[in-house]
Amino acid sequence: MDPVQDLIKNLASQHGRNRTNLLPILQGVVEQEKYLSEYSMIEIARELDMPAADVYGTATFYSFLEYQKMGTYIIRVCKTITCSMKGKNQILLTIENMLKIGMGETTPDGKFSLLQTNCLGWCHKAPAMLINNEVYTELTPESVRDILTQYLKK
Repeated sequence: MDPVQDLIKNLASQHGRNRTNLLPILQGVVEQEKYLSEYSMIEIARELDMPAADVYGTATFYSFLEYQKMGTYIIRVCKTITCSMKGKNQILLTIENMLKIGMGETTPDGKFSLLQTNCLGWCHKAPAMLINNEVYTELTPESVRDILTQYLKK
């Protein structure tokens, strides 16, 4: 058995093999594999005895379940009205200019991916972004340059 099949079997044993357990299994695969490959979604469908289209539909509905290979650092910029009013567009331009990528793209070295997401829950400190699991708030173009410089050094 390959590692992905093994992982899925373990997650299904842990959470259960019902349709209601699909989301924690998807989350577990993303946590371990960093994204949901087509192969992993087919294997999940097989393990839960459900249509692969249902697995794919669930995976693509949730913004934190990646179904494409992403960079080491996934930058998610909040796209709510509050962040927009407080300078989200300048933040995005700064990131795009600094990393030379557009929205939905990954740097050629595979280090960074840039995405927009719905509310991060930091409206009172907008604009906000998330890099992997680290939240950054009250952003300015200058603070974004400083933050990205630190990640570029890693």
